[in-house]
Amino acid sequence: MPLVEITYAPEVPEATLRELGSVLPHLVSKAVECPEEPYDGHLQPGDVELRFRRLGPFDRSGLDLVIEVRSKWFDSRAANRQERVDLLHNSIGVATGLRDFGVYLSLPVAAWSQGDD
Repeated sequence: MPLVEITYAPEVPEATLRELGSVLPHLVSKAVECPEEPYDGHLQPGDVELRFRRLGPFDRSGLDLVIEVRSKWFDSRAANRQERVDLLHNSIGVATGLRDFGVYLSLPVAAWSQGDD
């Protein structure tokens, strides 16, 4: 279950953020899919969590937007993580037209529980 934080500059239009929120769950799922956590194209609640954060007055960033993706470590994911993040960056640019943004992919050792109710 990837956690995605999007930090954006105040001048990024709301329409761009809405479009990003629409395409990111699928694009991130494709970027981190692996044999241990395959992606079947049908996202369910809790599969991808997006959190949008506007830059504050004391934050410093050279980019309009930074997307941080955290997804559980698996050897198969880690083996080609640079390829994965490059593909994700390119896919986001194609889908949204964004140019001045960065993508950070982190693969921590982690566990997730959502319950079965």
